[in-house]
Amino acid sequence: MAANTFGEIFRVTTFGESHGVALGGIIDGCPAGIEIDMAFIQSELDRRKPGQSKIVTQRKEPDEVEFLSGIFEGKSTGVPIGFIIKNDNQKSKDYDHIKDSFRPSHADFTYTEKYGHRDHRGGGRSSARETVSRVVAGAIAKLILRKIGVGVTAYVSQVGELKLNKNYSELDLNKTENNIVRCPDASMAEKMIDLIDSVRKEGDTIGGVVSCVITGTPIGLGEPVFDKLHADLGKAMLGINAVKGFEYGSGFNGITLRGSEHNDSFYTENGKVKTKTNHSGGIQGGISNGADIYFNVAFKPVATIMRDQMSIDKSGKEAVVSGKGRHDPCVLPRAVPIVEAMAALVIADYFLRAKTNKI
Repeated sequence: MAANTFGEIFRVTTFGESHGVALGGIIDGCPAGIEIDMAFIQSELDRRKPGQSKIVTQRKEPDEVEFLSGIFEGKSTGVPIGFIIKNDNQKSKDYDHIKDSFRPSHADFTYTEKYGHRDHRGGGRSSARETVSRVVAGAIAKLILRKIGVGVTAYVSQVGELKLNKNYSELDLNKTENNIVRCPDASMAEKMIDLIDSVRKEGDTIGGVVSCVITGTPIGLGEPVFDKLHADLGKAMLGINAVKGFEYGSGFNGITLRGSEHNDSFYTENGKVKTKTNHSGGIQGGISNGADIYFNVAFKPVATIMRDQMSIDKSGKEAVVSGKGRHDPCVLPRAVPIVEAMAALVIADYFLRAKTNKI
């Protein structure tokens, strides 16, 4: 299986399966001398881990990271950083009933067709549990970005038809962690929680949108042709399990505007070039312009539902797939730190790439 590495200079390679001994990764290209805040890294994992509320999967995993290399006396040494997160709470028998069947909208069929053999326990490598390694790497990327004043903050802006119709600048994003759905608007958060809980009780699932804001990005990150900054952000987000869409800046809503309305006019303030509006989403010509980068990520309803569904088995015969096990009724609350992690990986990588472009 190829394509388990993300990034060019700041590179992370992940390994492991949902019901294997452990998941983990190797981070290559991390500069030496970065202070590795273990408490911060663990707090990021805690935001992603299962079992944290009634509206997520009840699988109980401590998700404690163990670093194997690349850190000495609390700082990165410049060599590859190896780490593992052990799986402690697998219930592999919960998946015996789908060993020979294909779950609708899962990777079961495509994996079998591509590789001829699959790990049916929780989806194996296709499980969203793989993202735990991305969160570790993203946390270290955040520590790099912290040194240059870059912040990455994501939040839930929509669940089903419940949409937070406010610009991020109108919200206090510091309140995102104040509730279990991770929406910074308390009133909307209550409605979202009630909706997810009702869907859970029906044995169904629901999707929505995670929005993300990147502040303090230096001007000049990204390349003008194939490595446009927004293109790699899109790749990063679309590589997350259950993601079905990505838009940055004005996105699809921008098509309703005329060019005269959509253009971001320049002006100078205290010797710095700024724009009066930010429909561009902080990126122009594939290169960051110093303004806030903001984007939306659409997540589909989780494919595993607690209801019987018609499908086929590996011999092509009709089969009934029953929903069993512990699954998220809505992936959004736990997806927030994953979106942040992938965004941080992209920005950190491009920052380090930009440093190599100058002599």
